[in-house]
Amino acid sequence: MITAIRATSRTLADYLQAEFELDPDLSALFASPGTMRVYLNTPADMAGRAGVSLWLYRVVRDDLTLNRPPVRISPTQTRPAPLPLRLHYLLAPMTPHNQPDAPETEQAILGKSLQVLNDHPTLTGVDLRDDFTGTDTVITSRFEPLTIDELARIWDALDTSYRTSVSLEITVVDLYRDEPQHLGPPVRIPIVDAGVEVGS
Repeated sequence: MITAIRATSRTLADYLQAEFELDPDLSALFASPGTMRVYLNTPADMAGRAGVSLWLYRVVRDDLTLNRPPVRISPTQTRPAPLPLRLHYLLAPMTPHNQPDAPETEQAILGKSLQVLNDHPTLTGVDLRDDFTGTDTVITSRFEPLTIDELARIWDALDTSYRTSVSLEITVVDLYRDEPQHLGPPVRIPIVDAGVEVGS
């Protein structure tokens, strides 16, 4: 589906939000009437907001699963092979600088994020949101070991102050159109009886 990227982002954000709300150390911040949330905005767009920036900063093709054949839906319908994608997110806890315990709060949020995605790296079934709801989609996450220079370049591109952050890679997200292609009827090949001898 063409909304697979959005559905992946929403699934990941809602899963983290739910885990923060259940955590005894963070529930007062994230659960109602708390003001913190998981946003899909860039860190630079988080002015006036507090919580987590879960920003999709890179989308690349997954070459390992690129050459899959079209999917046959019926004798006269196929769906073109999906475009497999790897999605890269920057996860950055964001709290107001004037908050007295801002560094401690951000580190607790980061620690919780690392813990829940390490314990539950695969999201399926009831975890799924948006257009993935009720499907058999599998979303797999892993933390990327980016160097401090690689992270610094991302923050330089944002033109904002560096904050402690981690990168997530989500695989494999299939992008495809929802409408199948209609084909002609199957080609019929006459079966020749091997026992019948054709005259010379």
